[in-house]
Amino acid sequence: MAEPDNRVAEIRRKMRNRGVTLGSWMQLDNPSVAEIMGSAGYDWVAVDLEHGHFSTSRLPDIFRALELKGTLPFARIAQGRTKDIKQALDAGARGLIIPMTESAAMIEKCISQAFYPPSGTRGVGYSRANLFGKHFDAYAESHAGQILMVAQIESIKGVDNLEEILAVKGLDAVIVGPYDLSGSMGITADFNHPSFKKVLEKIRSLCKAAAIPCGYHVVRPDPKQLEEKIDSGYQFLAYGIDAVFLIHQAQVPEI
Repeated sequence: MAEPDNRVAEIRRKMRNRGVTLGSWMQLDNPSVAEIMGSAGYDWVAVDLEHGHFSTSRLPDIFRALELKGTLPFARIAQGRTKDIKQALDAGARGLIIPMTESAAMIEKCISQAFYPPSGTRGVGYSRANLFGKHFDAYAESHAGQILMVAQIESIKGVDNLEEILAVKGLDAVIVGPYDLSGSMGITADFNHPSFKKVLEKIRSLCKAAAIPCGYHVVRPDPKQLEEKIDSGYQFLAYGIDAVFLIHQAQVPEI
């Protein structure tokens, strides 16, 4: 891994200026797929450690492949556990998406676990993130500004506590997980339901008031829906999933 750069700062600056950062999602544990995704033009790609089937030992290769064309490797961790956070960051993740964020205390703990003392409580050691010690000093001094922290809002409980979540120091953005959020409302995948739309409006409103960028995962590739989300004010957007891209394009054509 190269010495720390300013790409995370560029994403923060883009969102601060009301711009959009567009990323994507990976569930397939394959460096070649990562290389394809990394060369597709996204700012970042989140490796899904919650629903994907990645092994920890493969993460460095996945992250290297994403980085070949300048795409930042992010990780959606499985849970907000110390081990999950440490392993993803030590392997070289430059952003963390915390699933099922439901309280300020939860995201505050995760943010603390992402950074070395005195800023946080992350274990300090040589790892791929600092090239196994070669860039240790530079990484230790600059990493606090080089890791993007995102809370994923996926339940009504998270929405109910969102105002407190948004006040947590060190939070860069939130992103809606539409399937789990709609499921928690008893209307799984019914994204046109008035109640779901009302909840999305509440999330956007609270984020705007707190000056925290709001995001959304457009799971099924649909340029029109992506454009609608951007027009609605979403700034931190994930588009598609590697496996879903494959499914959509791999079908036998009608001839």
